Amino acid sequence: MNIMDFNVKKLAADAGTFLSRAVQFTEEKLGQAEKTELDAHLENLLCKAECTKQWTEKVMKQTEVLLQPNPNARMEEFVYEKLDRKAPSRMNNPEILGQHMIDAGNEFGPGTAYGNALIKCGETQRRIGAADRELIQTSAINFLTPLRNFIEGDYKTITRERKLLQNKRLDLDAAKTRLKKAKLAEARAAQLNLSPPEENNIMVNVSYMLNLVHVKWLQSEQEVRIAQSEFDRQAEITRLLLEGISSTHAHHLRCLNDFVEAQMTYYAQCYQYMLDLQKQLGSFPSTFLANNHQSSSSCAPSSSVTTTAASSASVTASLSSISNAAATSSLGDVKSASGNRKARVLYDYDAANSSELSLLADEVITVYSMPGMDSDWLMGERGNQKGKVPITYLELLN
Repeated sequence: MNIMDFNVKKLAADAGTFLSRAVQFTEEKLGQAEKTELDAHLENLLCKAECTKQWTEKVMKQTEVLLQPNPNARMEEFVYEKLDRKAPSRMNNPEILGQHMIDAGNEFGPGTAYGNALIKCGETQRRIGAADRELIQTSAINFLTPLRNFIEGDYKTITRERKLLQNKRLDLDAAKTRLKKAKLAEARAAQLNLSPPEENNIMVNVSYMLNLVHVKWLQSEQEVRIAQSEFDRQAEITRLLLEGISSTHAHHLRCLNDFVEAQMTYYAQCYQYMLDLQKQLGSFPSTFLANNHQSSSSCAPSSSVTTTAASSASVTASLSSISNAAATSSLGDVKSASGNRKARVLYDYDAANSSELSLLADEVITVYSMPGMDSDWLMGERGNQKGKVPITYLELLN
C-alpha cells in the first residue's frame, strides 16, 4: 500500500511538472512569458555540435555510397550489422568481370591472342577486386566506424543532456513566473489590508489571505533558487560535453587522413596492375597479326571479329587494324621492296629485349626489311639506335 501511494504521488508530481513545462513552453511561443536565454558561448557550442552532426551524417552516408554503390547490398550489410552477424562474402563487380573474362579466355583458347588477352585482363580485374575489397574494409574500420560512433554515441549523449537542459530552463522560467504572480498577489493583498475595514470578519479574512500569499511568495522564492541551481549545474555539464566537439574534430581529421591514405594505396595498386597489364598486352600485336593472317584464308568474318575484340582488349597499344588497313598494306610493300622508308610511330612501344627498338608515339623513324626477318617486324633506325619494331605500330610515310 505504501509503495502504491509513493508511485501515485510520484506520478502526480511528474504529471504536474510536465504540465508546468508545457504551459511555460506554450506561453513562450505566444510571447506571454519571459524566457531565460543561454549565454552566447553555450549557444555557439550548440550550433557547432548540430552542424558537426549534420555534416558527419552526410559525409558518412556518401562515403558508404562511394564504397558500395549497390543500395541493396548496403541494406543487406546494415541488416546483418544490426543483427550482429557477419554478412556472407560475395564477389564484387571487378571480381565478377574478371571471372567472366577468364572463363571466356579459356573457352576461346589460352593459345589464341584474344583468349590469352582475356585471361590476363581477367586476372588483373580480380586483383583490382581484391584491392577494392581491402579499401572497403580499411575505410570501414578507420573512417566510417569513428563517424558512426560519434553519431550513435557522443551526439546522443549531447542530445540527451541538451534536452535535460531545456527542461531545467522551463522549470526555472515556470518558477520565475510563479514568483512573479505571488509578488503581484501579495501586493494586492497588502493594498486590501491598508483599506478601512467595514466589518471585523472581513479584516480577519484579509489578514489570513495576506499571510497565505506571503507564504506562497516564500515558497516561490525557494523554488526559483533550487531551479536556478539545477539549471546552472546542467548548463555546466552540457557545456563540458559540447567543448569536446573540438576533440572530435581532431579525431575525425586523423580518420580522414587514414581514409585518404587507403584511397591512395588503392589507386596506386590499380595503376600498377593496369601498367603491368599494358606491358603484357604490348607484346600481343605481332602474335595477333600472325593469327589474323592464318585465319583470313579460311574465314574472313571471324578474322574481323577477332580484330575488333583484340582492339578493345589493348590499353594504349590498341591495334585498330581495320582503320589502319591501308597503312598495313603499305608497310607490306616495304617487305618486298629494297631501300629505306620513313614511318610514323602510332603508339608507344617498350622493347622486350635488346634486339628491339623502343618507340614513342608520333616520332618518325627509318624502316627497312632484312632477309629472313619475321613478316610482322621491320628494322627501325633512330639516329645511332637500331632494332626490330612491330609493323602494326607504324604508318608508312610517302
